[in-house]
Amino acid sequence: MRRNLLAGLCLAVAASLLLWGGEALGLKLENVVLLGAALGAVVALVPDRTPLIRVGGFAGGVVIGFLGYLMRALLLPDTPGGRAVAVFLVLLLCVGVSALAQDRLPLWSLLLGVAGLVGAYEFTYNQAPPELLTTGVDTLTSLFLSLAVGFFAASFASPTTRRPDPAPQVVEHDNPTPDAHSDSARLNDMMETSK
Repeated sequence: MRRNLLAGLCLAVAASLLLWGGEALGLKLENVVLLGAALGAVVALVPDRTPLIRVGGFAGGVVIGFLGYLMRALLLPDTPGGRAVAVFLVLLLCVGVSALAQDRLPLWSLLLGVAGLVGAYEFTYNQAPPELLTTGVDTLTSLFLSLAVGFFAASFASPTTRRPDPAPQVVEHDNPTPDAHSDSARLNDMMETSK
């Protein structure tokens, strides 16, 4: 409980400082700071695999999401059907990448990356699709900067992650052979021979 409170407090301070400092430096972070910092904290706090793999999965999802915007701008009509095809292909690509990585790249982190990019960029894209390369790079930069701040703030406050213990594997034999007796079967055998 205390660790969550400390992580939340560090995240709030870091995101506020980023927004304030970004404004002073002329960076346009106001549309992305809260989203990016919160997503960075989620990537840091989820106790699944290593931090590098979680960040890599998120980054992979952002790249897949950006490919979806490229498809929308260059290949697909700007209709509900075209957008539906883009959504289908982006999600299918996330599942395919996770499957090809044999689940070493968690699906949740890929989906979180896609959702982060869409949340940060959809409105801007809809205002001017032909400016995809300019506005997309600006959004990616702001998103990753905010993500990094949120990730490090949450990691600083909560440096340890718990990994679930692997479930013990129980092997059951229908027809145990003398070589494959379980401990209880051996104990029963010893009790029978001692009678």
